[in-house]
Amino acid sequence: MKIIINNSSMVPIYEQIMDQIKAQITAGGLKENDVLPSVRTLAKELKISALTVKKAYDNLEEEGYTVTVHGKGTYVAASNTERMREEQRREVETDLDNAVQKGRRCGLTDEEIRELFELIMED
Repeated sequence: MKIIINNSSMVPIYEQIMDQIKAQITAGGLKENDVLPSVRTLAKELKISALTVKKAYDNLEEEGYTVTVHGKGTYVAASNTERMREEQRREVETDLDNAVQKGRRCGLTDEEIRELFELIMED
C-alpha cells in the first residue's frame, strides 16, 4: 500500500492517510478483506507517530471503510459502493459550493463563474 505524506500541506497527516486509503478502496486497489499494514508498521514506514496512524484507522473504521479485529489487524470492510460514491459526491459538492461562494465574494457574476467552470472542465 502506497501512501505519500505532504508535510507542507495544511491537511492533517491523519486525514491525508484516510483520504489516500479511501481513494485506494474506491478505485479497487484495496478490496474487501484486504489487510492494512499494522499501525506500527505504517507509522515506521511513513516516519510518523503511531498515534497518528491509529487516529486515521479509527476514523476509517468509524466511517465504515475498515474493520479491526483485535489481535489480527485492520481489514477493508465489505464495500458499500453506493454509500462511498455518495460521500465522494457530497465532498465534491461542498468544494464546488465553496468555490462558487468565493467567486461571488470576489465580485464574479454567476455567468463568469460558469465560464470558469467550463474552461476548467475542458482541461
